[in-house]
Amino acid sequence: MKDDFLLAGRVALDLLREPEVGTSWNRPSALPEFSVAGLAAHLAYQVIFVPGVLDAPRPVEETVPLLEHYARSAWVGADLDAEVNVGIRENSEKAAGDGRDALVARLEEALDDLAGRDFQGDRPARFPFWGPWSLRLDDLLVTRMMEMVVHADDLAVSVGVPTPEFPPRVIEPVLDLLSRLALRRHGQTAVVRALSRAERSPGVIAAF
Repeated sequence: MKDDFLLAGRVALDLLREPEVGTSWNRPSALPEFSVAGLAAHLAYQVIFVPGVLDAPRPVEETVPLLEHYARSAWVGADLDAEVNVGIRENSEKAAGDGRDALVARLEEALDDLAGRDFQGDRPARFPFWGPWSLRLDDLLVTRMMEMVVHADDLAVSVGVPTPEFPPRVIEPVLDLLSRLALRRHGQTAVVRALSRAERSPGVIAAF
């Protein structure tokens, strides 16, 4: 999963380097209450925080399956003004404070750092803000790839550039995750009809 994650990170890096991101830096983004700067920082953070996760002591909390992680996460289904979502936006805006070039440099540094590491996909990994549980490292990386794919689209739409295409080895596990989350939220019949029978589609089958 390491190579796939780094591929996704490099796609995100190329998007952040687009001139339109810099010229739109202080404008509102396509996401409510997020500036382009804050959204860009949130996108970059999906890679930037991973070296710290790898450097942390081996977690002792229980390691949960991927979908259980989302069942426990406070932000899933939370209102826009919920404390967890406000905190995400505030931290992202703060992280963008030094400007686009500084953010690009931090992302480049993180990608270079991670490229030289030996990943152990089955080891437990924990991000403290999630809650008192861990994920397998490979599962954690899938969650971050999903965030990069989704927020790359958000950022591209926000600044008026084409949404970047991710390699199949990135997009396929992301779509698998989103499909399973949609299945849990809407049920089998709704998802099957939305994907195969337009005349009986229930409409929205969003994962979140």
